[in-house]
Amino acid sequence: MLTKGMTLRGLEVFEALAETGSVAQAADLTGLSQPAVSQQVRNLERALGTDLVDHGRRPMTLTPAGRSFMARTRAVLRELRLAQSEITVMDLSHLRTLSIGMIDDFDNDLTPRLATLLADSLTQCRFKLVTASSYDVIEAVRSQRLQLGVSAASGEVLGGVVEYPLIRDPFILVSPKGAFGAAAPDMVDLQALPLLRYAKEQLISRQIEAHLARQKLAFEERFEIGSHLALMAMVARRVGWAVTTPLGYVRAARFHDQIDAHALPFASFARTISLFAGADWADRVPTDVARMVRRLAQAQMIEPAIARLPWLSGQLRVLDP
Repeated sequence: MLTKGMTLRGLEVFEALAETGSVAQAADLTGLSQPAVSQQVRNLERALGTDLVDHGRRPMTLTPAGRSFMARTRAVLRELRLAQSEITVMDLSHLRTLSIGMIDDFDNDLTPRLATLLADSLTQCRFKLVTASSYDVIEAVRSQRLQLGVSAASGEVLGGVVEYPLIRDPFILVSPKGAFGAAAPDMVDLQALPLLRYAKEQLISRQIEAHLARQKLAFEERFEIGSHLALMAMVARRVGWAVTTPLGYVRAARFHDQIDAHALPFASFARTISLFAGADWADRVPTDVARMVRRLAQAQMIEPAIARLPWLSGQLRVLDP
C-alpha cells in the first residue's frame, strides 16, 4: 500500500515540476492551479519524509533525494501509460484488411509494440505492416497501396489524404563527446568539424537543407549518409557533427555515451510526425490508431528523451488531435 499522501496525481505533478522547474509551467502542463501544484508536491514530500525540490531556487531544482525519486517516478508513470494504451486497444474485429506503413525512426521502440497491440485486435483480418522512408510511406497511402501511414509530414497539401498530426519533433545538433567543450557550440565551433548530412533523397535532408538556406548558412559538402545509424556512428567516431531530431537521437542509444546533444545555435525549427489516411475512409480506425501512437510515443520515446535531455521539455511533445 502506498504511504498516505502519495498519489498518482502527485507523481504526475512532481514529474511536470521536475521537467520545467516552474510551478507556473507545471500548472499549465497538469491543468491545475499553481497553489494546487505546490500542495501536491508538499504532500508528496511529507509522505516521503524528505524534500524533493529545493524550494529556495528559481528555477526549482531537485535535491539528491528528488533526483533519485524522479528516476523511479518516470519508470512507474511510463509503465502505467503503456498499460493504459494496452487496455484501451480499439476494436478492429470488423476489419477485413489493414495495411500500415511506419517510418524507421520508430523501429526500436514504437513499431514492435504497435504491431502486437494491433494484432491483438485484428481477430479476423489480413494485417500488413511495412517500414519505409517518409516519402515512400506517404506515396503508398496516396496511391492506396497502404491504408494508413505514419511518417514525417512534408508540408505539402496532399489530395485525397487526411493528416492526423501526432508529434512535434524539433531539430537538434549532435556532436562528438566533448568536441565543443562544456558550452553549447557556436557558429565558429561548427566550422572546425564537417557537417555530416543525410542523403539528399531523404525528406529529413531536404527539410534541414531548406532551413540552412533560409538562415543563409553554408557548410562544406563532404559527407552524405543514407543510414541514420551510420551517420550517428560517424559522429561518435568524431568525424563531424550533424543536425537530427530527438527521435533520431533516442534511436541511436548505443552511441549516447559518445555524443553530445545541443539546442541549435541558429534559428530553431521542427518537423511534424503525422498519421496519413485516405480521405474516403469514414471509419474511426485512423483516429483510434492515431490516439494509440500518441500514447505509445509519449511513454516509449518522448519521456525517455526528455529524461536524458531535460531542455527538450515543451519542445518535443505529442500534438493534440
